[in-house]
Amino acid sequence: MSFGNRGRMPRSHFWKGLSAASLAVIAMSHAGCAPNTEQPVIAKPVAPAKPEVAKPETLPTVKFVDVTESSGLKFVHTSGAAGEKLLPETMGSGVAFLDYDNDGDQDLFLVNSTHWPEAKSEKAPTQCLYRNDGKGHFENVTKDAGLDHTYFGMGVAVGDYDNDGNVDLYVTALGGGHLYRNDGKGHFEDVTQAANARASDGWLTSAAFFDMENDGDLDLFVCCYVMWTPEFDRSQSFQLRGTGKGRAYGPPSAFRGTLCSLLRNDGGRFVDVSERSGIQVRSAELKDPLGKALGVAPYDVDGDGLVDLAVANDTVQNFLFHNLGDGKFEEVAIVSGTAFDASGSPRGGMGIDWADFKNDGSLGLAVGNFANEMVALYVSDRPKELLFSDLASSYGLGAPTQPPLKFGLFFFDYDLDGRLDLLSANGHLENDIALVQATQTYEQSAQLFWNTGRRGRALFALVGAENAGPDLFKRVVGRGSAYADVDGDGDLDVVLTVNGGAARLFRNDGGNKNHWLRLNLSGTKSNRSAIGAKVEVKAGDQTYRRQLFPAKSYLSSTELPLTFGLGQAQRIEQVTITWPSQQKSELTDVQVDQVQRVVEGESAR
Repeated sequence: MSFGNRGRMPRSHFWKGLSAASLAVIAMSHAGCAPNTEQPVIAKPVAPAKPEVAKPETLPTVKFVDVTESSGLKFVHTSGAAGEKLLPETMGSGVAFLDYDNDGDQDLFLVNSTHWPEAKSEKAPTQCLYRNDGKGHFENVTKDAGLDHTYFGMGVAVGDYDNDGNVDLYVTALGGGHLYRNDGKGHFEDVTQAANARASDGWLTSAAFFDMENDGDLDLFVCCYVMWTPEFDRSQSFQLRGTGKGRAYGPPSAFRGTLCSLLRNDGGRFVDVSERSGIQVRSAELKDPLGKALGVAPYDVDGDGLVDLAVANDTVQNFLFHNLGDGKFEEVAIVSGTAFDASGSPRGGMGIDWADFKNDGSLGLAVGNFANEMVALYVSDRPKELLFSDLASSYGLGAPTQPPLKFGLFFFDYDLDGRLDLLSANGHLENDIALVQATQTYEQSAQLFWNTGRRGRALFALVGAENAGPDLFKRVVGRGSAYADVDGDGDLDVVLTVNGGAARLFRNDGGNKNHWLRLNLSGTKSNRSAIGAKVEVKAGDQTYRRQLFPAKSYLSSTELPLTFGLGQAQRIEQVTITWPSQQKSELTDVQVDQVQRVVEGESAR
């Protein structure tokens, strides 16, 4: 996440031949930061003109109404910021929807960070769990659930790792991960040590449960950001040039990279297979850890029945781990075209998600990037060949997404017309950024793009307050984001986390004017959460495809039930579910506008 303007030449050419000292100076200059030494002036980036929203009459009228207060949600994130400007303070936290009490509605877990040890505070902030009454009203049950723990939390993954029918939580943090086992009685037990699930003592960010071997239990992939210590951070002279404001937040380019972790689930206890699996990437020349991972999105990209992993990295190339079977992965981002931008330069990747957004079997990988860098939309019409091209500009996501700094990003069908739309939570890192970049602000508006179904640049249309209401677009320091149907009306509601501020819950009003189907899947031979299941829904002349992976966005997890928008279709001809075990279930003549529970190997209920 650098603050500066990136040159259009490949970075490998730009850095070649420069000394370590020169690289350090340039890195800080590109971050809008500078040590207390004389440096050449670096031109400030100029953002494109303010994006124009589509004409209101061409867009659906679906309002996102801020119901944070009326819902009972009172979570406020603690960033730890106290004037020192240490890098972790900027990163925010994640959020997850989950049905922890198996009552059929989506509860809400919010990750919290904390004050630095040197700070004095009357009350230590904790992680937070809110129980949903089924109508979108939430009650804080953190203490009763045993989740009132304090540490510098970052992200959260959801899945039933022990296959007991109760969904569990994995929370990443600065200093290691935390695994909480759900006992099915409303309480979570910290089993991190007993299950060998800490992953590492580094700066952990996003995480994902998935079954890498299709053996019926959930393994765990954990992202690690940069090699960071408060002592090193404090020793650096990061400054915003020419402001007289003193210290600024340092760029990730000033910190060494790290290695991600892969934990194999062996009957409820994890074994670290990171090195032998091939997911730990090092630079070819120096053999240093290459990754600066912030987001992960699992998906069976090539349709071979094995789950692959896309990782969004910050200021270094992205990763695409192709699952070869037998617990082995091959990193193929460069050859697949998902590593860099079109000029061969890395970007500042945060949020990430996969989707068949054209409903034609092609596949897109969206990555939310830094300010003055457009969203990446890597698209393949033949994903089995693992060859992608960045077509963000070709599909209308180029110039409109370039100005803001994008974090939580995901595909979802907010108007249930059968086409997947895109939402991005945005906000800058540096609270004084406007002093050096007039085109930037600290608080930024979320962006919502409606999928028109048209060809070319008209495919994604930027939605404004006229159609979606003003609440969603209020400027905040946005970070994590997730979706779920919190009030049981069939359409998808949204939660955004705010760095150092109050989380915001938005109710979807009007999305259910179209028909829909929600599938609640439960594995038997496969993992109980059915994570990794593939679903095809045929309604009218359309076929809709999804894969069940809640890990997406930035540091966050969406609900486990799958929602299919059906537009005006009155009936569903067929639903086909391919479970991770490769067993198939088929449903015919399914009614619209209902929640359908499907258990692997049983008739639908």
